[in-house]
Amino acid sequence: MAAQHIIGIDLGTTNCALAEVDTALGDAARPELQPIEQLVDPGESAATLLLPSCLFLPGPADFAAGATALPWEASPAVVVGELARKRGAENPARLVTSAKSWLSHAAVDRTSALLPWQAPDEVARLSPLEASSRYLAHIARAWEWRHRDDGAPRATDAEVLVTVPASFDEEARELTLRAAADAGLSQVRLLEEPQAAFYAWLAGRGEDWREHVKIGDLVLVCDVGGGTTDFSLIAVAEDQGDLVLRRVAVGEHILLGGDNMDLALARAAQQKLEAGGHRVDAWQLQQLWHQCRAAKERFFEDPAAMSQPVTVLGRGSRLVGGTLSADLTRDDLQRIVVDGFFPDVAAAARPERTRRVGLQELGLPYAADPAITRHLARFLGELANDSAELGVTLRRGRSGLAAPTHVLFNGGVMKAQALRQRVCDTLDAWLTADGLEPLGPGAVLETGDLDRAVARGAAYYGLTRRGRGVRIRGGSPRTYYIGIETAMPAVPGFGAPLKALCVVPFGMEEGTEATIADREFGLVVGEPAEFRFLASAARKQDPIGALVEEWGDEIDELNPLEVTLSLPGSEQTVVPVRLESHVNELGTLELWLVTRDGAHRWKLEWNIRERPARDR
Repeated sequence: MAAQHIIGIDLGTTNCALAEVDTALGDAARPELQPIEQLVDPGESAATLLLPSCLFLPGPADFAAGATALPWEASPAVVVGELARKRGAENPARLVTSAKSWLSHAAVDRTSALLPWQAPDEVARLSPLEASSRYLAHIARAWEWRHRDDGAPRATDAEVLVTVPASFDEEARELTLRAAADAGLSQVRLLEEPQAAFYAWLAGRGEDWREHVKIGDLVLVCDVGGGTTDFSLIAVAEDQGDLVLRRVAVGEHILLGGDNMDLALARAAQQKLEAGGHRVDAWQLQQLWHQCRAAKERFFEDPAAMSQPVTVLGRGSRLVGGTLSADLTRDDLQRIVVDGFFPDVAAAARPERTRRVGLQELGLPYAADPAITRHLARFLGELANDSAELGVTLRRGRSGLAAPTHVLFNGGVMKAQALRQRVCDTLDAWLTADGLEPLGPGAVLETGDLDRAVARGAAYYGLTRRGRGVRIRGGSPRTYYIGIETAMPAVPGFGAPLKALCVVPFGMEEGTEATIADREFGLVVGEPAEFRFLASAARKQDPIGALVEEWGDEIDELNPLEVTLSLPGSEQTVVPVRLESHVNELGTLELWLVTRDGAHRWKLEWNIRERPARDR
């Protein structure tokens, strides 16, 4: 039975948000933003539409008894949300931030206690996994608390969509699912943030979305949040006379966002203070960082404001009032944020590479070049996806630049009109130089609240899975196979011939499943075995379960996967299994190997968005 409640969660780098669909409302059901109860001051809780992605690890003297009590928990071990952000600005050594970025950092053990990064020994630490789980657990308990008078539904009974960056690697996705499970959420699916942002636009437009885009249009989703920048392209195509939406390109994961901008402003304030004879230490710089975030937001909200003071606690007894203060000006904002992070560059520009120091701290792998417009130029100029394979012809300029006709902004950074205008002006310059018409009226697709759009879009996607609303298609651009070793006598000098079993037919929609019925294969367990994956852009008619023996150059072999699968109570053996294919919403093939009685299941994974080496 389908869950009554659909919950969309934006597990953000800087803020989290929550939206819900109550399907009991029938045709009137639509995504609604939900406030999240949290501590805003010691002993005081309130429900707000954003939960800061901040976690404070209190020491014995940080709070009075009962000051951190929540409506559903009398003595939480950690503080999550607004109070954590406030107290962390005063004591950064106990503040966990950017857990989401750490969860995607492949160079560290994401399940080990790392955070707060470089905290002193007396501070207990959490893993990026546990920090993420605590955010999700807080959101789940807050949702249950809000519905305490509505029959007290449990979050574990709801269908939950958690958003992740489009470029999260396999381990980061699996860890996000594990964090959700640890938080007590059982019916969880992941959805890419740019898609969720587009779903939010669709939810807001209703059935008239077709009046705003037409066949051949190309929508750039420009998502700049607190810690990351992501780009995606969604094409408007035709399928049997109907307008359909196809995602045709996803950019790389770029650790670059509002946090970088706030730190750049903090460095500018630090220089002003030090020019006045004051030394600013690392503790004070952390305070400046938080102060500059607020100053930046006030500048963008009030175009008439020309100056904003930033103040931090002093370290010396001779300081008047015990504080240090400097003024940030609008010129600072223009020079550092607008021109520094969104410079006016040519379409041929690419991110700059700096010479790397031989030994580095194992911190977050931030982007070396802070110029977001240069990263955008590379994305549009070096698209990895061959969109023609998906039945879509991209509009391109003379240089080959993929040419968007529309822009959908997302992320808290892009709330600033000055930054949205800079991106549009830059795109217009590129299009004009490439012999194309610039963006026209209505080119910017408005979603309204950029801080919360992703959560709302995730909840709407839950509705589309039930046949309501418009679904973005992202069918497989190739046919995918797994190698099956032929059963025949051994021949000296020759290996057993390999057959290619189709497990993902061309165009198989993401979020769908298929079973190879009435056929069993032998699975090697108890010893290392090699699983060989293959792909073809030419063989588009092979159905799932087709077994190809001769393929010439029509099928390419991909990198094999070597793994040892175990079966309790058995050593080296071959067991009969059937195959089930599931292409999830993130473009990952989950190939399930299921025993005849269904008692044992093994999962192999492959990213079907990666292209064979010869096509790159």
